Amino acid sequence: MTQAQEIFATISPANDFEEMFDFNSGNNLSGSIGTIDPEFPEMIAEADSIGVSDLNGKKARKLPATRRRTQTKKKPFTEDSIRIYLQEIGRIRLLRAEEEIELARQIADLLDLEYIRATLMEHLGRIPTDQEWAIACDIPNLRQFNRRLHIGRRAKDKMVQSNLRLVVSIAKKYMNRGLSFQDLIQEGSLGLIRAAEKFDHEKGYKFSTYATWWIRQAITRAIADQSRTIRLPVHLYETISRIKKTTKMLSQKMGRKPTEEEIAEDMEMTIEKLRFIAKSAQLPISLETPIGKEEDSRLGDFIEADGETPEDEVSKNLLREDLENVLDSLSPRERDVLRLRYGLDDGRMKTLEEIGQIFNVTRERIRQIEAKALRKLRHPNRNSILKEYIR
Repeated sequence: MTQAQEIFATISPANDFEEMFDFNSGNNLSGSIGTIDPEFPEMIAEADSIGVSDLNGKKARKLPATRRRTQTKKKPFTEDSIRIYLQEIGRIRLLRAEEEIELARQIADLLDLEYIRATLMEHLGRIPTDQEWAIACDIPNLRQFNRRLHIGRRAKDKMVQSNLRLVVSIAKKYMNRGLSFQDLIQEGSLGLIRAAEKFDHEKGYKFSTYATWWIRQAITRAIADQSRTIRLPVHLYETISRIKKTTKMLSQKMGRKPTEEEIAEDMEMTIEKLRFIAKSAQLPISLETPIGKEEDSRLGDFIEADGETPEDEVSKNLLREDLENVLDSLSPRERDVLRLRYGLDDGRMKTLEEIGQIFNVTRERIRQIEAKALRKLRHPNRNSILKEYIR
C-alpha cells in the first residue's frame, strides 16, 4: 500500500452503515425522551471539573496554572457563562402540579388578550393603543387590564424559567451533532417557550411531559438546519435518524452488523434509495485538513487534479504542431478529407456520405481518398514523427 493509500484509508468514509450515519455522535436523534436530571447539581460540578468546552464536543487541554490564570480573563462567554447559567437555573424551584395548572390558566388568558390585539391590529391597519386594546377586550379599566397582562406575562416567564433544567437535560443528549452546547440550550429554550404557549392543562398530563416533545423538535430542527455545511432537508435528516436507529436495533438483534439488504428490507425501501441517503449523510472534509503526525501536509496535496497538467498541455500543443506538419505533406484534398473525417477542426467526425456531399463526389470516392492518405501517413518518414506520442 502506498503512502497516499494509507492516508486515504484513515480518512475515507466508513463502509458499514452504523458508522456511515454516525455524525460523530453518541446518541440517536430518535432516542429516549429526556427527563429532568435528578442529579442536576452534578452538572455544575462537571462543568467546573472538566471544563465546559468538553460539553461542546472538544476535549479541553489541561493548561499550566500560569496560563490558566491568564486565560481566565479571555473567556467571557464560554466556560464561566455556562457555569453561571447552570447555577442560576439550579436555584429555581420546580413547580408543583397545582401551580402548573394555575400558571397554564393565566397563560391561556394572556394568549386570549394577545389574539384580540392581533385581530384589532389587522382591522385598524396599525398598532392599537392600550386603551383601544382594553376596550376591545371588554375591560374598560386600563389599570385592571394592565394587571391582567402583567399576571399573564409573569406566569409565562415563571413556567419557562422553572423548566429550564429540562432543556439542559435534553440538550446534553444532542451534543457533538454540529452545534455548541450553548446553541442547543438556546434552541431548546425556544421550544420550551412554544410549549408554554400551547400547553392545555385540561388534558391531564404534566407540563414537562408535553414540553419534552417541543424541546426535542426545536433542537433536532436546529441541528438539521444549522449543523451541516450543506443543509439537508428536515425529512431527509429524520430518515437518516431512523436508519441509524434501525441499524443499531438490527445489530443488537443479529449480533453482527446488518447488510444493506437487511436494513433496506426492514425499512421497506429500495437499496438504491438507502445508498443515496447514505451518501447524503457523509460530512464534507476540508482540503486544508492536516495529514500525518507532523501535520505538515494537507489533504489537498494528495488529491489528483481533474484538469490537464502543464506537461499535458505542452504535449498536446506539440502534437498538434507535428500533426499539422505531417498533414501538410499530403495533397490538399487528402488533407481536407482527413480533417473532416476525424473532426480535427471542430471535434465532430463526419461520415463518408457527408464528406461526399461537400466535395460533390460519391462516398466510395471519399473512402478511396481516405485510404490513400492513411497509407501515406504510415510511411516510416511520416510515421516516426507521430510515433513518440503513442504510449
